[in-house]
Amino acid sequence: MTDSGAELPWLVIRRDDNGKSYRVGRYATRGEAQEIADKLEVHGHEQLYWVERIGQRGRP
Repeated sequence: MTDSGAELPWLVIRRDDNGKSYRVGRYATRGEAQEIADKLEVHGHEQLYWVERIGQRGRP
């Protein structure tokens, strides 16, 4: 839950070229999160972006 009371179960995760992963943001829908990940991936050179639901196992 956020301060506004909305549930944001979808995460965008970034893995950099050193293999470190970071949470980029939380979103209400998978589609919203995927749109952000797609936009970010266009600009990255060695970064990988993906979407996962909270509680879901991440990419290796």
